[in-house]
Amino acid sequence: MQRRERIETLIPNPASGRGEPASVELPSPTLVGQGPGLRVAAAGNFQVRLGSWDELGEEARRIRLEVFVAEQRVPLELEFDSMDPVSVHALASRPAGAALGTGRLLPDGHIGRIAVTREARGQRVGAALLLSLMEAARQRGHQQVELFAQVYAERFYQRFGFITVGPQFDDAGIAHVTMRASL
Repeated sequence: MQRRERIETLIPNPASGRGEPASVELPSPTLVGQGPGLRVAAAGNFQVRLGSWDELGEEARRIRLEVFVAEQRVPLELEFDSMDPVSVHALASRPAGAALGTGRLLPDGHIGRIAVTREARGQRVGAALLLSLMEAARQRGHQQVELFAQVYAERFYQRFGFITVGPQFDDAGIAHVTMRASL
């Protein structure tokens, strides 16, 4: 019998515009790959909330500035765009409130802008963000999701069922590949 975990999250309700509590079932390491770093979200370590840019944008912006603009040298004018206000955003944080990572789901099912702070890397934050966004896409009726992965992260996404669908391309001076996963 395979073990599964659950993480509590908030799924935006389009009718009310507010987040509603939901549980996302997270696959065990045997379902997403081998190794100790693949077990997702031990209860109490952090939570993932989903919400609008108005609700989560301040912390998401801070993390994206830290990771993409400062660390990876993505030009500021390329980092924030008109899709932020219309996307579902994910924010991982400690119970005490320290934000650890972020990501977003565009209306067309594209997942992007997944960023984890340096101090939170290796703690399964990226996996929890990705799985929460995939579940949000599933609940919105998407049959598949797509993302542009930095080439070094390609194997990470493969562990969650993503396949590479095209050649490498440059985005903000960083090599990427397009990847898709069925939901």
